[in-house]
Amino acid sequence: MSVQLNHTIIHSRDNRESAEFLAHLLGLEVGEEWGPFIPLETSNGVTLDFATIPAESIVMQHYAFLVSEAEFDAAFARIQQAGLTYYADPHGKQPGEINHNDGGRGVYFFDPAGHGMELITRPYGSGAAEKDSAT
Repeated sequence: MSVQLNHTIIHSRDNRESAEFLAHLLGLEVGEEWGPFIPLETSNGVTLDFATIPAESIVMQHYAFLVSEAEFDAAFARIQQAGLTYYADPHGKQPGEINHNDGGRGVYFFDPAGHGMELITRPYGSGAAEKDSAT
């Protein structure tokens, strides 16, 4: 059997809030609560298990999601409709913009627990290394 990522635990202030937030943006369905976890399964079978822990114990993590152009359009529209601050870069120096790295599109934003979320339409290194940040 080849090695595959099966699941990961994402710490949150409120597991349901965080799971529903990401599910809404990505057009996914939240799974049934299982013990202390609220699961969200991605299309490649990886489950994100959201767990509630004390806010002061949360260490910011980064999660990047590879999406199709149509999925990006839908998610980006939801980001804008929600009034979320978004960036073209991981350091937050280009607010209100998206990037076009590798000939695709990408955007960064934060979830309710403060984790850095990223949507990309092309894997890094897969195409032209365009660095412009037009929307």
